[in-house]
Amino acid sequence: MSNPIVTCRGVTKVFGKGDLAVHALAGVDLDFAPGDFATLAGPSGSGKTTLLNMIGALDTPTAGEVSIAGNRLNDMNKSQLSDLRLTKIGFVFQSLNLIPVLSAVENVEFVLELQHCPAAEQRERAIKVLEQVGLKGMENRRPSAMSGGQQQRVAVARALVTKPAIVLADEPTANLDSKNSSDLMDLMAQLNADLGITFVIGTHDVSVMKRSRRHLEMLDGRISSDTRR
Repeated sequence: MSNPIVTCRGVTKVFGKGDLAVHALAGVDLDFAPGDFATLAGPSGSGKTTLLNMIGALDTPTAGEVSIAGNRLNDMNKSQLSDLRLTKIGFVFQSLNLIPVLSAVENVEFVLELQHCPAAEQRERAIKVLEQVGLKGMENRRPSAMSGGQQQRVAVARALVTKPAIVLADEPTANLDSKNSSDLMDLMAQLNADLGITFVIGTHDVSVMKRSRRHLEMLDGRISSDTRR
């Protein structure tokens, strides 16, 4: 394997203390390589979302180490972790988190503004990535004037516009019908192939799992299986 984008070593997460302690992760060892297109599944309470939060630098482990693109998260302060999320990691959440008063292009530009990208470059990059996800001509529509599938594509565009090393998607198809779900997976697979971005997709959707080249199952805070296709 070439240098991994993600490295987890002995990652453990415990919520609470004493008799009330919940071991959400129990010593996870895991690597994701550049260009991986992986799904992560498991029953409720298996640790799937907690692991995605660790990889996304949204939470810190009780024990163990996480590295993203060569950056050891354990050594970073809150400001450095924020910068890492902004520059190296793209997020696609089930809830989308689009800003309703902003147009599609403004929602995508917002993360570039946080990066202090020049205004002219913001617009150019946002329009280009919206075209890549099939929304050319819809740049000025607000989320309320778009279908669920179109809104999800805006969320993907926002995740991609920073040119991240990895995109983390947590149940991205949960609110979509079968056609929009299939279209979204087509889009992610094409972007993975064309741009080489690593995708890790948390899902309960069997049709999504079938589309990945690598499938991981979690049980009781551990990786119970890791299958490459």
